[in-house]
Amino acid sequence: MATFEVTLPDRIESNIDRLVEQGDFLNREQAIEELLTLGISAQETGDGSENELSEDLFTQAIDDQQDPAGQYEDSL
Repeated sequence: MATFEVTLPDRIESNIDRLVEQGDFLNREQAIEELLTLGISAQETGDGSENELSEDLFTQAIDDQQDPAGQYEDSL
């Protein structure tokens, strides 16, 4: 398995930490691996018009999640 170092914006690092704390992933390594895999899979199924992966591609799954507590507050 290849090992490399990457610098992430604070926002993405915080989102990854939050997902791990919520129990969506066992640890940071698993979270990063799965999120990268999702991003690469999305790129491979695209139309090929975009050569670089955007930061938003990796955070889309995070942005789409809804906080169950927020859903309850909305119904009040």
